[in-house]
Amino acid sequence: MQKSSSPNLNRRRFLQTTGAGVALFNILPGSVLRGAETSPNAKLNIAGIGIGSRGGAIIGEVASLGHNIVALCDVDENYAAKEFAKYPNAKRFVDYRDMLDKMGKEIDGVMIGTPDHTHTVIALEAMRRGKHVYCEKPLAHKVEEIRKLMSVARETKVVTQ
Repeated sequence: MQKSSSPNLNRRRFLQTTGAGVALFNILPGSVLRGAETSPNAKLNIAGIGIGSRGGAIIGEVASLGHNIVALCDVDENYAAKEFAKYPNAKRFVDYRDMLDKMGKEIDGVMIGTPDHTHTVIALEAMRRGKHVYCEKPLAHKVEEIRKLMSVARETKVVTQ
């Protein structure tokens, strides 16, 4: 097996980049993708939930696409301090429910990078509030959880990834 000639491209980096891109492609209106809109509303207001590690990489990719990072949430403020510092204008939270309560009207979508066992609960809460969701795998651990997520996505007409 040959080594890649580019030291900056590896499987993890590829998945990070394409995962964020696919999620935003599904969330963005077609007119934004075509460049027909130039208003500030053409940019999405994104919140990150669980930003200390993998979630921080996801938020970084979203920010690199020019979208607004308006809120960040992590239960471990010390671990997430580096990510918080990258986005000084984003409001900081330690409880995603508090973030959704206080900033719900300002958030278009959330990126979830929390521990696996919390994905379903957080995604359901965000979707019930009309937020589009990108969630790291696994989205759920049980078939029943997936069925519930699908049902809520249909009811609320949000895009999930």
